[in-house]
Amino acid sequence: MESSFLNRRNWLKTSVVTAGGILAAPYLGFSKQTQFPLTLDAQGNAVYSPFFKEYLIEELNALPPLEAKLNANENPYGPSPMAVEAFKNAAAGGNRYAWKELFQLIDKIAKFEGVSSKNIMMGPGSSDLLEKFAMVLFSEGGNLVSADPAYMSLIRVAEACGGTWKPVPLKDDWSHDIEAMKAAVNADTKLVYICNPNNPTGTITNTAELLAFCSEVSEKVPVFVDEAYLWFLDDAAKQSMVGLIAEGKNIIVARTFSKIHGMAGLRVGYAVATEEMIEKIQTITRGGMGVSYPSVYAAMAAMDDAEFIDKSRTLNAEARAYVYESLTEKGISYVPSHTSFLIFPIEMEGKEFLTKMTALKVGVRAFNFMNKNWCRVSMGTLDEMKLFVSALDKVIV
Repeated sequence: MESSFLNRRNWLKTSVVTAGGILAAPYLGFSKQTQFPLTLDAQGNAVYSPFFKEYLIEELNALPPLEAKLNANENPYGPSPMAVEAFKNAAAGGNRYAWKELFQLIDKIAKFEGVSSKNIMMGPGSSDLLEKFAMVLFSEGGNLVSADPAYMSLIRVAEACGGTWKPVPLKDDWSHDIEAMKAAVNADTKLVYICNPNNPTGTITNTAELLAFCSEVSEKVPVFVDEAYLWFLDDAAKQSMVGLIAEGKNIIVARTFSKIHGMAGLRVGYAVATEEMIEKIQTITRGGMGVSYPSVYAAMAAMDDAEFIDKSRTLNAEARAYVYESLTEKGISYVPSHTSFLIFPIEMEGKEFLTKMTALKVGVRAFNFMNKNWCRVSMGTLDEMKLFVSALDKVIV
């Protein structure tokens, strides 16, 4: 028994270091000049799958500071005034662990989600929770089924821990190919991962179809649904998979305060899952230890600030509409987005595009998938989007 425990501890220590190294840089992903190792191609770009890579700038430090930081899907309007005030008032208590207060937040979230408090696991952002679930579920190998392209955080950690990725290309309409994903599940599958709306494409999968898929497949293997961007939808609650957990289905839903609540730097997120799944993960690693005392108070206040949430959603939609119109005027097609970012094809090599945009003090991301090069631009303020459009005019001439 002691030997098994020590082996598990050694594995966990090793996998945390390895996973962090492989994972962190691509989704900060602005340069290959980084302290983290990456899988790079001959041109110095990050390779995620045979069909999905990200272009990286080689000499980021030589470029000017950004005036429009549109490369990280950050909410330009947050945190809400109520969350800021709550954080400031609680900062003096930062010398204390937030045990009681964390449970208050958990109870508040459980009521909001319509589940028991035992169905909630907290973490410093949802990516941390994706990684923790991957470390535990893939400690003994197995395969992971997900879309390609997809958000890579959970996938990279699963691979670092000995798992294998079975990527399933998105359909022509950019939705998840749930029939192909269902067919990809086999006896070695430990998890199915779905990011909905999807990152980096900003697209969504039909709710009824996804509900049926999750209900059926979760009878065989756990299904992890990453809903980080769901609350940018007007009818978000109706499109969530969280109700299946209340029915006892083996579903995991991740949410974050980083997006609609504008709290990316305050690091609060949570997972909703069956009590058995939460216990399985927390046997190895605790989530709530990473959430700071003042951030707990900020999160509770943010949940009450309905006016700020509506404002974030509305202003995000207005910025997106402005970019749609600007791209259309230039004759550039785009993929309709349900998130705080959007993608559109670019006709030049991705590294060159990134370098030129960054030289004009506008930060974006560039990928290659579906045999095309793509720009992914986050929605900033309207003034920031005007800077983006102005830079784009200069770069694509």
